[in-house]
This record gives sequence, structure tokens and C-alpha cells, in this order.
Amino acid sequence: MQGRTFHRIDRFLPSSQTCSERWIVDGPKPLHVRTWTCSGRGTEHDRDVNASRIVLAAGRKLARAREAES
Repeated sequence: MQGRTFHRIDRFLPSSQTCSERWIVDGPKPLHVRTWTCSGRGTEHDRDVNASRIVLAAGRKLARAREAES
């Protein structure tokens, strides 16, 4: 309607536990932890910003996969 495309990603994607640079799942964290450091590279992440990057990347990956199918 507004020139946007919507893709539904997996509900259980561990977006706030995954490093947006290396895609390493670091494990669950309590909700009061707002920043965390990736164990793979040592990158510090803001929990919400990092999760939004993971969700965006997952949606784009899904979109590319659907384009390749058609």
C-alpha cells in the first residue's frame, strides 16, 4: 500500500542474544541487561539496537530467498 514489503520472521529467533556482526548466539540474558559484549569478537552491543539489526537482516534474507524462488 505504501510501497513497503512485509515478511514474517521466525517468532523464536534469538534476536537479542545474537551478535549482529558475527551471528554468534551468546545465550539468554536477563531483561535488566541492556548492553552485552559478544564472546566471539568482543563487540559491545545495545540489546535493542542489536535486536533490530538482527530482525532487519533476517527479513532481508527471507525476502532474497523468496525472490530466488520466483
